[in-house]
Amino acid sequence: MLQNLLALRQITQRSISTAPQRHFENKVAEKKNLFQEDNGIPVHLKGGVADALLYRATMVLTVGGTAYVIYQLAMASFPKKQD
Repeated sequence: MLQNLLALRQITQRSISTAPQRHFENKVAEKKNLFQEDNGIPVHLKGGVADALLYRATMVLTVGGTAYVIYQLAMASFPKKQD
């Protein structure tokens, strides 16, 4: 019984680890060079296609939301006519 508990304790201690399982190479220097390069592209678009899509989606949602809010304010400022 005691051996089973010791074996279980040893298994649980081995399976929980704080060390990373995968080793990734450091790409900070490459990204730093990419973002510091003077090529006329704004920094928020230097990440590539994904950044451009996120930027455009954000702009569409912002403009659409602003138009919707203005429409709702206009509808709320004029009371409905009662028959």
